[in-house]
Amino acid sequence: MSQANDPPKQISEDFYAGGQPDAETIQHLAEQGFKSIVNLRSPNEAGTLSDEQQQATDAGLEYVNVPLSPGEADDSLMAKVLWKLEDLPKPVFFHCGAGARALALALIALATQQGLNREQVIAKAEEIGVNVEQPHLKSFLES
Repeated sequence: MSQANDPPKQISEDFYAGGQPDAETIQHLAEQGFKSIVNLRSPNEAGTLSDEQQQATDAGLEYVNVPLSPGEADDSLMAKVLWKLEDLPKPVFFHCGAGARALALALIALATQQGLNREQVIAKAEEIGVNVEQPHLKSFLES
């Protein structure tokens, strides 16, 4: 989907999403006015940035890591992401490996924040190019 050097995809004024950033991209995000990074990757996934939290902190960004499986929704972990978001300064950059989980979670965060109904969430997903069959989004829509 997206790569580290692709610009973040805007979901709302508060939420953006993309693939794994490198150290230079993290610095660039801070310079662009981002305040927080939410990493949805497990530390053992291929291609993770081993010192990402340090890179983010050094750039002046808040940092949260909640590892979500790419292929299987976990409602308690999704709830943990949403709970942690409440205390994070905005705008927030969500990322995973390629961007699918990040886009889905950013959309779920928007839906939760704005109280969107199922149809509105589906319409927004289509507008920003998120597959409604993405496991986390599908689980959210079914609950």
